[in-house]
Amino acid sequence: MNRVKQYRKQQKLSQLELAKQIGVARQTINLIENNKYNPTLELCINLAHALHTDLNSLFWEES
Repeated sequence: MNRVKQYRKQQKLSQLELAKQIGVARQTINLIENNKYNPTLELCINLAHALHTDLNSLFWEES
């Protein structure tokens, strides 16, 4: 489970805008949001940075 879409919408970013910020294709963002692609640690860190959050909030469920 991830919250990429939730955080992206909070930042009022399109998939394309987010993709350009971190240097990937828009389709990559779509696949990540739909849990069809496991991003590398580097990509996870870049996503968290761009979305102004941390890895735990973005990718791990809260207990």
